[in-house]
Amino acid sequence: MSAILFSISLLSFTGLFFFRKVAKKVGLIDKPTQRKTHKDSVPLVGGLSIFTTITIYALVNLSMIEGLRTYLICSAILVTVSALDDKYDINPWVRLFIQAAISIYLVWSTNLYMHDLGNLFGTGPIKLSIIFGGVITMLGIIGAINAFNMVDGIDGLLGGLAIMSFAALAYLFAATHTTELMTLCFVFIAATLPYVLLNLGIPFGCKFKVFMGDAGSVFFGFTLIWLLLNASQNYDSISVRPVTALWVIALPLMDMVAIMIRRIRKGVSPLKPDREHIHHIFQRFGFSTVATLFILCSIAGLFAAFGIWGQLNAIPEHAMFVAFLVIFFIYYLTLSNIWKVTSFFRKHIYRKPRPHINSNNRF
Repeated sequence: MSAILFSISLLSFTGLFFFRKVAKKVGLIDKPTQRKTHKDSVPLVGGLSIFTTITIYALVNLSMIEGLRTYLICSAILVTVSALDDKYDINPWVRLFIQAAISIYLVWSTNLYMHDLGNLFGTGPIKLSIIFGGVITMLGIIGAINAFNMVDGIDGLLGGLAIMSFAALAYLFAATHTTELMTLCFVFIAATLPYVLLNLGIPFGCKFKVFMGDAGSVFFGFTLIWLLLNASQNYDSISVRPVTALWVIALPLMDMVAIMIRRIRKGVSPLKPDREHIHHIFQRFGFSTVATLFILCSIAGLFAAFGIWGQLNAIPEHAMFVAFLVIFFIYYLTLSNIWKVTSFFRKHIYRKPRPHINSNNRF
């Protein structure tokens, strides 16, 4: 497997340089503005390179994973629309409509939907009909897509959080001997690492920096929810309990839901961009970009590890769900009182000049 993963990384790395040249010719670049830290135009090609790499691998192994063909079709449409959005700035409601349509197509063509939410309340398994389960699945897919889009605000964060989620899933698939999906998770990690390095300016410096673009964040979000559905809603074998799926993508999910609630309560559109995401909070505390990246990826890894621990030790699902809600509630309260928390933190704990806050995320 090591030779395959090395080839995947090499292919992804080569693709980044190929798409950089194409992006500069067609204008698929992120231009510097007052809201952003970079001074030069940066190609938005990380997602295109990773998608191309994964597609090549998947086409060679098309018969190994059930529903892989439908997944590729849905991914291709989402990535294409998102790449066009990177260049032409498509209305967010149009994007949501397309994401909903793709979700419906996935459920209809594969019969893959949330039919069992597990024993979340301690009263027995929660079973859903195809209609209600299909609606919940659509909302879950849209939520996962936009959760990963929203965390793409500092260098390395989107790739780092995605790697944490793929690594957690790979471990769970390995524990249940689901070899094909475990291998796919490792392939995603191998394809993502070259992007993370170039995005951080390693090893060639900022001259060859690339950004993920909406194409990448959408692709990651859709892929992870597809894998989680396969892992938790498969009629033949269950690799991941539904509540464990929440912990695998806990950090982006909590951040998105908290931000959405806060925006709605303020009377603004839930899709309106702001600077109140979790990475902005840590930068307000005075942490550097690298420190923020390390802290958030570590937190995401701890969340995923806690979910895995709960599953392997058969901790009751309702207990794990309550723990998830408690942590979310604490985070939401912190976000709602962020200015008080920031002032206290910077005054009593971390005394450092406030950095310039910027964001690359669309929401």
